[in-house]
Amino acid sequence: MTETAEDTGTTGQPAGPDRSGAHTDVRSEVARRRTFAVIAHPDAGKSTLTEALALHARVITEAGAVHGKSGRRATVSDWMEMEKARGISVSSTALQFTYKPAGSPDDDEPYVINLVDTPGHADFSEDTYRVLTAVDAAVMLIDAAKGLEPQTLKLFRVCKHNGLPIITVINKWDRPGQAPLELLDEITEQIGLVPTPLFMPVGIAGDYRGLLRRGPEGAPEEYIHFTRTAGGSTIAPEEHYDPAAAAEREGEVWETAVEESELLSAMGQDHDQELYLAGETSPVIFASAMLNFGVHQILDALVELAPPPHAWDTVTGAPRETSDPFSAVVFKVQAGMDAAHRDRLAFMRVVSGEFERGMVVTHAQSAKPFTTKYALTVFGRDRTTVETAYPGDVVGLVNATALAPGDTLYTGRKVQFPPIPQFAPEHFAVVRAQSLGKYKQFRKAIDQLAAEGVVQILRNDTRGDANPVMAAVGPMQFEVVTARMKTEFNVEVVVDNLPYSIARRTDAASADELGRQRGVEVFQRTDGELLALFGDKWRLQYISKEMEHLTIEPLVADTN
Repeated sequence: MTETAEDTGTTGQPAGPDRSGAHTDVRSEVARRRTFAVIAHPDAGKSTLTEALALHARVITEAGAVHGKSGRRATVSDWMEMEKARGISVSSTALQFTYKPAGSPDDDEPYVINLVDTPGHADFSEDTYRVLTAVDAAVMLIDAAKGLEPQTLKLFRVCKHNGLPIITVINKWDRPGQAPLELLDEITEQIGLVPTPLFMPVGIAGDYRGLLRRGPEGAPEEYIHFTRTAGGSTIAPEEHYDPAAAAEREGEVWETAVEESELLSAMGQDHDQELYLAGETSPVIFASAMLNFGVHQILDALVELAPPPHAWDTVTGAPRETSDPFSAVVFKVQAGMDAAHRDRLAFMRVVSGEFERGMVVTHAQSAKPFTTKYALTVFGRDRTTVETAYPGDVVGLVNATALAPGDTLYTGRKVQFPPIPQFAPEHFAVVRAQSLGKYKQFRKAIDQLAAEGVVQILRNDTRGDANPVMAAVGPMQFEVVTARMKTEFNVEVVVDNLPYSIARRTDAASADELGRQRGVEVFQRTDGELLALFGDKWRLQYISKEMEHLTIEPLVADTN
C-alpha cells in the first residue's frame, strides 16, 4: 500500500460576531497548532528538510534544491542576495501550512504547522537564538556521518535554557555514516538527552531501505519501505508491510533493525511523553530530507507529540493564558526584504487571543497605540495577507518602525513579557563612516540595525559615538551591516576588527577596576547593560580568579 501526506486545506476561520464564544474558538485553534524551529549545524540539511516538509504538506510541488553545484538554485526559503550567492541561509522567515496525518477521520480539522525558519550559517546564530524564544518545540537535525557538531551543541543549550522539548532527526541516512546505536550513544554522552527512537532504520547508512516502526518493548509494528523518485524532488512512495512480510523481503537487515530496537527497549529507551515534554528524552527519526524519506513521519511526530501553544510568563509573574485577550511578542525585525519598498518587517508570535488585521493594539514599551493594517505571512519573498491569527502563529507587521525584538503588543488589560535576552557575542569590530559628512545617516543606520538585532552596538567614552563597536556571534554579520549601510543608507563604512573574543556582563561597581586591566575594555550596550570584553579565555580566567569581588557573569549561549 502506498501512503503519502494529504492535502488538507486552509487554516482556521475568524471567530463569529458573537464574542462570548471567542475563548472556545481560540482554544480549539490552539489545540491544532504546532510551532517549531529546526536547529542544525551548517550543511546538516536544514533548508532541504524545510522544503521537504513543505513538499509533503503540498505547499510546494517540487523541491527547490537541485543536485550538483552548477545546477543548484536557491531554496524557496532563501531570499537575500548574499544567501543566493553563497548558498547559505542568513535571515529567518516563517512558513505556515496545514497538515492532516494519513488515516485521520474525514471530519477532523487539519493541524496548523508554523515552521519558523532560521539562518543556517553559524555566523548568524543570534537570529536563531531569538527564534528559539518564539517557538514551542524544536527539531534537532544531525548529520548521520558527522554526528553532533559544535553549532548543534550551542543551539541545544539555548533550547534547554528555554525549556523546549526536542525531536531529533538523524538526516542523510542515504549516505555512508555512523551506526545507529553509535549516534544514539553520542547524543546521550554529549548532551545528556536520552534518545528514544520512534523508528529504526532498515539498512545501514548509505543503504536506506525504510523504517521499522517501534511498538511496545521494541517489537516491530510494521515496515515502511521507501522508493526513490527522480532527483528526490517529489514525495517518495511508501509501501507498508507487516513484520513477517518485512522479514521475508529484507532478510538480515530487517533482523538487525529488530535486534537493535529490542536492545534499546531493554535499556529503557522507549518514548515517554512526560519525559519528552520535560526535556529529558528526545524521540528520534532516521531520514533523508534530500530523498524525502521519513519526512511525513517527522510531520506525524510533530503533530502527535510536540506541545501546542501554552501560557507565557509575564514580567509580573502572572501567566498569560492562550485564551486571554490578544497579546504577542516581537522576536525578529528585518529590513530590506522588499528592495522596491525599503520596508521594515517585524515578526511577532501571537501569545494569546485572536489577532485580526486592522485591529488597534497597544505597544507596551511606549504605551502608544499601533494599527495593524498591513499584516503578512512571509516565506522567502512570498507574502500573503493575514486576516486572522491565533496563539502560536507568526505574523509580519509591515513598516513597524517603532517595534524592536522583545517588544510586547496587547489589547485589554496591560501585559508585558520579559525581554528577549541578548546572547553572547564572540567577534568585535569598530565601525565608522568613511565620510564625516555622512555622520547623521551613519548614526541613524547604526541605531536601526541595533534595534533590529543585526548586531549589538557597544559604546564607551574613550572611543566616542563616532566609533561604536559592533558585537556579533559571527563575523559575517559585519558583512551584512556593511552591505546594508551602503544599499539602504548610502553610507560607506570602515570596519576594524578588535582583539577581543569574550564578553561578560558586569556592573557599575566593577567597571572602573575592570577597565584598568590589561587586555580588557568595558562598554555600555544600547540596552544599558555593561559588558567587559576580554582578549582570550586565559585573561578572563586570571582576572576572575584574582579579583573574585568583581562582577563577571556569562551571557546566554556563551561557549567559554
